Amino acid sequence: MKSRHPLSLATKVIHEGYEPEPLAGCVAPPIYMSTTYAQEGVGGHRGFEYARSNNPTRQMLEKNVSALEGAFASCAFASGMAAISTLIQDLNQGDHVIACASIYGGTYRVLTKVFARHGFGFSFVDTTDLVAVKQAFTDRTRLVFVESPTNPLMEISDIRAICDLAHTYGAKVCVDNTFMTPILQSPLNLGADYVIHSATKYLGGHSDVVGGILCMAHSEDFDRMRFIQKSVGAVLSPFDSWLLMRGIKTLALRMKAHETNANRIAEFLSIHSKVARVYYPGLKDHPQHSLASEQATGFGGMLSFELKSDKVKEFLSGLNLFVLAESLGAVESLVCIPAAMTHASIPREERVKVGISDSLIRLSIGVEDVEDLIRDLDEALQLA
Repeated sequence: MKSRHPLSLATKVIHEGYEPEPLAGCVAPPIYMSTTYAQEGVGGHRGFEYARSNNPTRQMLEKNVSALEGAFASCAFASGMAAISTLIQDLNQGDHVIACASIYGGTYRVLTKVFARHGFGFSFVDTTDLVAVKQAFTDRTRLVFVESPTNPLMEISDIRAICDLAHTYGAKVCVDNTFMTPILQSPLNLGADYVIHSATKYLGGHSDVVGGILCMAHSEDFDRMRFIQKSVGAVLSPFDSWLLMRGIKTLALRMKAHETNANRIAEFLSIHSKVARVYYPGLKDHPQHSLASEQATGFGGMLSFELKSDKVKEFLSGLNLFVLAESLGAVESLVCIPAAMTHASIPREERVKVGISDSLIRLSIGVEDVEDLIRDLDEALQLA
């Protein structure tokens, strides 16, 4: 989109990547379902040959997210895990990856159960500790994979410092920005080479589409990732691309509501007599609160907490508005027990080592009226 003035993210989410199409001037992007495209001569196409290689609807989404993240370009995948898998497939056998210790269970599973069998090496490190990160580097380290905040302990890593360190070793850095979205955090501006999103979460925002986005800061990285995507075929469908674009249009508004509600709920839980500890970077007693304030413009809509008792089932039974479910980042509030749900694929001893207890409760704060959510939590806590 052309503009005489720099645009804010709240404007870019609506306008970047698409202009009304020439046939009828449609304001809403069309869904281009065609799998193949007419050519004027052999090789004489308009940038589209076959839908696995490129699709106009998917391209609009990729341009939109690239503008939001400040990326050179982006690739849209059938899931966040497909995006992560493509990133790892760009490495060579014997290459080494440093990843944060309290990582999402699905990421841990694909790294240890799938890619480790093919000759890749992985070290899971507390990325909030720069000394530990530095000690983990080997002469084959090619990538550092960071979640910040981590899922589900909401730990904050110093993205700029990790990028500076990794680049001195000739390694690249990928930041999973799913929790924060480009509205609240810009990893590429902090030196990251890649940004990954499970677009299923906040970008889509309505629990109705699965997708993933991989954003690249550098043109040479994009060329390789696009080649792998085309070769492997893990592409996002036109309809799902359209759903994500529709969701992204309200992203700036939703993230404000998510964060406002999460701040209120974190404060409520932090002084509740039945709660032992709250994990939310917006609280001033969070160990990386200052860092979170410096490298992001907000604290997001995710938090976790521990009960003083072991009555997790009783607490869950008392909830009415919070839905017990996997996933996060949508308009409705969700609750899950990571050890038994999202992180069950991580061995228990590894979960305990990084602080993911069997009674840790994770909340994805929706955009409902916050007083209703607090009342729902309070009533459930009385049973705990």
